[in-house]
Amino acid sequence: MNPAIELTLNQAFDFLLHVAVVRPVFLWGAPGIGKTALVNRFAAAVGLECVALLGSQLAPEDLLGVPKIDGDCSRFFPPANIVRRQPFVLFLDELNAASHDIQKAFYSLILEQRVGEYRLPAGAIVVGAGNRAKDAALVKPMPSALINRLAHVHLRAHAREWLAWAINEGGIHPWVVEYLQLRPDHLWNEPPKHEEPFSTPRSWHMLSDALHSFGESVGDEMLEALAFGLLTPAHAGQFKGFIKQLRQRHTLAAILKGDARWPAEPADRDVLYFLTQSFRAHLRKELPADESSLRAEHQQLALRAKNLLRDLARISVEMAQTVVGEDENGQTLPAWFLVEVARDLPRLAERRRGGP
Repeated sequence: MNPAIELTLNQAFDFLLHVAVVRPVFLWGAPGIGKTALVNRFAAAVGLECVALLGSQLAPEDLLGVPKIDGDCSRFFPPANIVRRQPFVLFLDELNAASHDIQKAFYSLILEQRVGEYRLPAGAIVVGAGNRAKDAALVKPMPSALINRLAHVHLRAHAREWLAWAINEGGIHPWVVEYLQLRPDHLWNEPPKHEEPFSTPRSWHMLSDALHSFGESVGDEMLEALAFGLLTPAHAGQFKGFIKQLRQRHTLAAILKGDARWPAEPADRDVLYFLTQSFRAHLRKELPADESSLRAEHQQLALRAKNLLRDLARISVEMAQTVVGEDENGQTLPAWFLVEVARDLPRLAERRRGGP
């Protein structure tokens, strides 16, 4: 399914508050983006218990129940986990990973809030969720009749929202918070085509829990095992470098102020790489795209940045090249700044273009 509009989790929460109370909603989103947490938050907001069924692990009798002789006929008795006297939120997780027989069994539950002869109590709410086919997740095509019975919402990760939750409510480890404040683009990564960990809000939360468990005395080898076991490999390497520079007191802020220099020792290459990527992200964030929007502070930053690029190139031209070159998404620093780099640092510009 191709998303027309993607909502952040806060926007989707508002959508649920207004739509799910009158019509069933289906949440589409990549693994680890926060679908389950969103539904639990919604259920708490409307004051209802949340009962979750995992579609990928259901058999027909888990939903329809089993027959029992009642006089001259048999009746189906639904499972106890969905029989309630009070209204509740029924969360059908991984609905599109269920077998087609299970998906068909959901028709009357979603449209009529009924399973066989049992009806959900008045005021009950049904919310479904599932991954997308492009996420290399276990999914099955949803029948058009089922699709047409649901209001569909597509979710996207939003670093600012997640960080606000992490700082104010989530109890997320300070190392994780500080890193993602510097590299918010690392909160979420497209699921890879092959089998390897990848960064999501869930995997960062898992890393935070592990770091809390170990404490600040966690060793380098264990930290590396955690990062590479939970995050996109490129993100894991930079997170490792970030922690190392925290411990060694190398910080980008100090380098920008002139209170510290780029680390030049071969053993600090991972720290240098992290600082280089953070430097690039800082310039992309702070320098305006349009030269006509330049103010005095932008000009001062551009001058300082060129001096730092010159110092960085003395240590590693390749590292300096990553600052002024395209990133993996084809994004570059503002064109006016790159023109200044080409004018003031011609050797670096030649290397960036692949020259000798």
